[in-house]
Amino acid sequence: MEPKQTVQGLPVYNPGKPIEEVKREYGIEHVIKLASNENPFGCSPHVLQHLLMDAKQTALYPDGAMRELKKKAANHLGVTEEQLIFGNGSDEILQLIARCFLEPGTNVVMADVTFPRYKTNCQIEGADIIEIPLKEGTHDLNKMAEAVNDMTKVVWVCNPNNPTGTIVSAEDVARFMERIPASVLVVMDEAYYEYVSDDDYPDSLSLLADYPNLIILRTFSKIYGLASLRVGYGIASTDMMSELNRVREPFNVNALAQRAAILALEDQTFVKDCRAKNIAGLKQLTSAFDRLGLHYFPSHGNFVFVETGVASEEVFEHLLEQGVIVRHDPSWGYPTGIRVTIGSEEENETFLNALEPFLQKRGKVHVS
Repeated sequence: MEPKQTVQGLPVYNPGKPIEEVKREYGIEHVIKLASNENPFGCSPHVLQHLLMDAKQTALYPDGAMRELKKKAANHLGVTEEQLIFGNGSDEILQLIARCFLEPGTNVVMADVTFPRYKTNCQIEGADIIEIPLKEGTHDLNKMAEAVNDMTKVVWVCNPNNPTGTIVSAEDVARFMERIPASVLVVMDEAYYEYVSDDDYPDSLSLLADYPNLIILRTFSKIYGLASLRVGYGIASTDMMSELNRVREPFNVNALAQRAAILALEDQTFVKDCRAKNIAGLKQLTSAFDRLGLHYFPSHGNFVFVETGVASEEVFEHLLEQGVIVRHDPSWGYPTGIRVTIGSEEENETFLNALEPFLQKRGKVHVS
């Protein structure tokens, strides 16, 4: 029995290599993972302290309407509960959008190097893909707006962009939204929103009142440190949420995940502390890259995309041997580029100490 035609040949998503697998393969005990943009500082102690109070209710179905979580998040964001939808990670919200709005004969517009699940979900639904090259690692919103036509249903914007870490500014987004027809959905994926400190970053929530064709995606997987529990969410007009809820599975966010997200929202001090540590870690890495003469894109997330001058596969394998897991992907179109998650100060130092001698030996850096 063969799958439907739109599924045949699709690439399988390849997550970051697990720590235990690297330990087994390379026979080493100490391994750090800087591959999946997880929070190196874990989650809030407030979550850990109170989460297991709900474990005794594992025999019961979760609240399918997620009332308490919606109330807490709506209050935090300054929106109504009816403007929110939650999913098993923001990945599921991407899937719901594709399922709800796309079919054969329609098309979508996206950057050529961005989060790959946009493209996969669109291909599953049989939509055509219009990919616009990045401009210096950043979404070219002007070209993306020009590519929209009568059959376009969705435009995907990852801001900050994964894997490059770049952002599009508030001014650019405002001009872009003015050019997009009301019949076209704009998905603004802000998975790394809480890490951004740049004043030019758009306040996307303020655009919702004027643009009912906008949906904003965020997640608890990154700065909140809840990646294993899978909680993502979308913010949009109530009408759009009514449509998306038609294709959402019941009980799609488990009870412990809902409770963890509620508790995480109650500790914004933890979020601010993680942001500050991330800024320091970003400076630690980029200062070293500057010293080594390596090109990198200006990052606004919790990762940096750097070009090493050596084939990324070789760099990846060398770092694995040293107990450091990073990310590389030939489909990115940067043959010497790797994406490294910003870790703790000690993890960043371990990464740099593994990278620099290797590049020196290959003659790619010359440090006096």
